Amino acid sequence: MTILDLKDPALAPGLAFIGGAWRPSSTGRTITIADPATGRPVGTAPDCDQADTRAAIDAAAAALGVWRSRTAGQRCDVLARWHALILEHVDDLARIMTAEQGKPLAEAAGEVRYAASFVKWYAEEGRRVQGYEVPAPEADRRILVRKEPVGVCAIITPWNFPAAMITRKCAPALAAGCTVVIKPSDLTPLTALALAALAERAGVPAGVLNVVTGAPEAIGRELTASPLVRKLSFTGSTRVGALLMRQCADTVKRLSLELGGNAPLIVFDDADLDQAVAGAMAAKFRNAGQTCVCPNRILVQSGVHDAFAERLGRAVAALRVGSGMAAGTTIGPLINAAAVRKARDHLEDALAHGGRITAQAASDGDPARFVAPVVLTGATPDMRLAHEETFGPVAPLFRFGGEDEAITLANATPYGLASYFYTNDLHRAFRVSERLEAGMVALNTGSIAMEMSPFGGVKQSGLGREGGQAGIEEYLEHKAFHIGGLKLGAVP
Repeated sequence: MTILDLKDPALAPGLAFIGGAWRPSSTGRTITIADPATGRPVGTAPDCDQADTRAAIDAAAAALGVWRSRTAGQRCDVLARWHALILEHVDDLARIMTAEQGKPLAEAAGEVRYAASFVKWYAEEGRRVQGYEVPAPEADRRILVRKEPVGVCAIITPWNFPAAMITRKCAPALAAGCTVVIKPSDLTPLTALALAALAERAGVPAGVLNVVTGAPEAIGRELTASPLVRKLSFTGSTRVGALLMRQCADTVKRLSLELGGNAPLIVFDDADLDQAVAGAMAAKFRNAGQTCVCPNRILVQSGVHDAFAERLGRAVAALRVGSGMAAGTTIGPLINAAAVRKARDHLEDALAHGGRITAQAASDGDPARFVAPVVLTGATPDMRLAHEETFGPVAPLFRFGGEDEAITLANATPYGLASYFYTNDLHRAFRVSERLEAGMVALNTGSIAMEMSPFGGVKQSGLGREGGQAGIEEYLEHKAFHIGGLKLGAVP
């Protein structure tokens, strides 16, 4: 693990965390974690199987009674300590993330702080969970509604945001009184283990938070089949989300699914172009385009198309492609060869259908690992990138004439996670925001993900919400307590 060069080497345990103990897999097998920029190993993690997963579930179930019986304030005090420890170790966490995921160090540090914001938010929001009374139909009856934790929760997280996706799910679960079994991506498990180490230091009791690492099949089957697991939260592809949904059906689990996207970004003729370019750059090229909410299709009205393309091209050409550990890098590698191949296939298909590259960032990186950001004009609906999520730094520009055409193009997808648009017309702002089929709509900004706001999609982009007040409700059951035969009125 010397490649990580951590100030606190204990943040790289290389072991699973089950029932408050750091342990290898039951078989002794491990997986090797590679640096996406070089392919060199950066560490190992246990290759856990069904037996390990069952042990983690049992530990979470055993710890549930004690954890849920703590007061909200006691649970939230633990979260507050976890938040402080995450911020104290930003540099180490960022190095771990960059080593296994590839994003530039500055961007990784930003994600760590973003991840910490969810822990802080739910350390506060957990104290505000309230039940309520429902007016009863009879004078001698009272109906009280209590909010109680769902129970043991399975948390399955992706590789593209290995810290934020954990805290966005685990912080509200823990604040609500649930216990969790985390299954991080087998490409980026080291960040999850480091966060678990800090949670242990913060005083999270044994069994309340567990991490099993390894290949997804055996772990996923056990998590979905276990009757002890009452909820599953997953972020990833629509294909895998649908599979997990089917696997959870037999035990009728609650589900939160944040799935694929095909986000449009619309630039109208009256938009502030500098603002639109800044928003497009922030939204599209974050994490080298490997985000579920990044604009996959940039729709530009004819009157400003050429001017916008020219300004966006200048901004893209200024990006610096390279290893995330190198100073000045703004675009890191894609996560693996399959991701590179998909991005290149989309680009080649677009060129074959008449698209044209009008701007490109310089790159000295290995073409098997890096994809230079490009601006592509002449994009049309018959291209693959119009219908499939590219998950790479390819920015296709689609020209449109009027507002109705823009809305039709934007909604022409089975997905509905995020949409962005730029206009200075107040009437248009409300019309378009209400017609876009997406769980999140952004006007004149490229930023939509923050701890106090609900995050999630519609259509095939998933179920449920994370963040804000809605995020903790996903981990709470509403129990109706009916009290009849009350002796009310004056005391005799």
